[in-house]
Amino acid sequence: MKNRMYTLSIAVLGCLVGSASFLQAQANPAPHLEKRGSTTQLIVDGKPFLILGGELHNSSSSSLDYMKPLWPKLIAAGLNTVITPLSWELVEPAEGRYDFALVDGLLAQAREANEHIVFLWLASWKNGMSSYAPVWVKQDTRRFPRVVENGAEVEILSPAAAATQEADARAFAALMQHIRQADATQHTVLMMQVENEVGVLGDSRDHAASANRAFNGPVPAELIAYLKAHRDSLYPDMRARWETAGAKTSGTWSEVFGDSTRTDEIFMAWNYGRFVQAVTAKGKAAYDIPMYVNTWLGGEDTPPGEFPSGGPEPWVVDVWKAAGSAIDLYSPDLYAADFANWCIRYHRDGNPLFMPETRGGEAGAANVFYALGEHAGFGFSPFAIEDEANAKTDLAASYRAIAAITPQLTSAQAAGLAHGFVLTKDHPTVEFTLSSYTLRVTLDEIFGYHAENGYGLILATGKDEFLGLGKGFRVWFIPRSTDGPKAGIAAIDEGVFLDGKWQPGRRLNGDENDQGKGWRFDPRQISTEKVTLYHYE
Repeated sequence: MKNRMYTLSIAVLGCLVGSASFLQAQANPAPHLEKRGSTTQLIVDGKPFLILGGELHNSSSSSLDYMKPLWPKLIAAGLNTVITPLSWELVEPAEGRYDFALVDGLLAQAREANEHIVFLWLASWKNGMSSYAPVWVKQDTRRFPRVVENGAEVEILSPAAAATQEADARAFAALMQHIRQADATQHTVLMMQVENEVGVLGDSRDHAASANRAFNGPVPAELIAYLKAHRDSLYPDMRARWETAGAKTSGTWSEVFGDSTRTDEIFMAWNYGRFVQAVTAKGKAAYDIPMYVNTWLGGEDTPPGEFPSGGPEPWVVDVWKAAGSAIDLYSPDLYAADFANWCIRYHRDGNPLFMPETRGGEAGAANVFYALGEHAGFGFSPFAIEDEANAKTDLAASYRAIAAITPQLTSAQAAGLAHGFVLTKDHPTVEFTLSSYTLRVTLDEIFGYHAENGYGLILATGKDEFLGLGKGFRVWFIPRSTDGPKAGIAAIDEGVFLDGKWQPGRRLNGDENDQGKGWRFDPRQISTEKVTLYHYE
């Protein structure tokens, strides 16, 4: 009887512990994307979260010993999140046998460092190639066929292969199930990237016999239905190609989209989109946290194949959306000089801006203000972050300054009351409206000194009050009403936020702000300032 009672007690205790864990998870839901006001934000533990991150080199996180000395450097660099690869070959070294020791080790190290993680699932593809697939997949080319270019197979797994999709999805679902069990209440893992920079490299499409048959067969009805239902909101290039070919509602790929390598790209986008959407759906069924795909950016004038053909470039994102709905967002790996226009291409049609891979250094230190301020982005992550991870970099200074105003910035993002900018000698001025004013922002100049660059963001925090952050610029306020009173600067204070409350420092109404002629931000270092305006006739 005693043994029976003991067994019953243990069973009851187990149920109570399980119920407590379930209730805790329900009260503190997993990281998720949520529409708040005019933007979509990443919500972690009930609050908007800005990823001030960095992506590691591809192989860094494959060794816990290699990673161990990196964490203090990442902390010093101001990161709150580490974007790190996790490869299929290490998770499933033999078919059906999973090894999560590396996952658990990385979670333990991140928690000790008080850092979050975004995992990159390097599985069927990484940078267009299939180098991170397990050996048991690579060697079985009959079961897991490859793309054919110029009559020969290349090391790119075919996205049309059902067996490859099933194997990848099964492994990803097992990984997500393990992460849910290990992290459902702690929320160390914020998001998952599914695959990496997919697409065919070296040719505009797959030329295997099965791919040729599909290309010369009918365009799937699901894609045609999407084009018809979203005609007015299609990306301009996609709509133009369809309409130029006659806006047909049936036909082969060439008949519906025209005879060009861009049609090859659309065909591959459908195949990659179907594959990655299916893998993502399996993972989300196991643990539903935000999942995204990233993009090796090409160009409208660059032939597909010189960049991965079929990846979610902005002009084929519609094809990916037609292929499924599991993917939460599409993100650019943005190294191009035309940073602003690429942000615009991705921050459209409800797609929030997250920058998983981009330039660091001075460029990254400036661009993060534009991405988070002008486009209400929720994350920024330069690549190879361990190469510049220390407390003295420009990027670290930007991260520390933004982290200090995160509650104010996320609130302003939701209200549509934030603007960010990057100024150079070639682009020295920007204008935008906030509250009842037009703000004219220029590179700073005083006493014969001309700043060569500047960057920052400005938030409207009251009717005649603004919060600014950055360096190397000055601001003029112009009332939007031309027949009302003029505006002048009543007071400028530098300061900091402590426990969410503004703690003013110096009053900057003298030389520091050109005797009140403008709101100046010193080009030598990032500062946080508040300005209050007054009115006069």
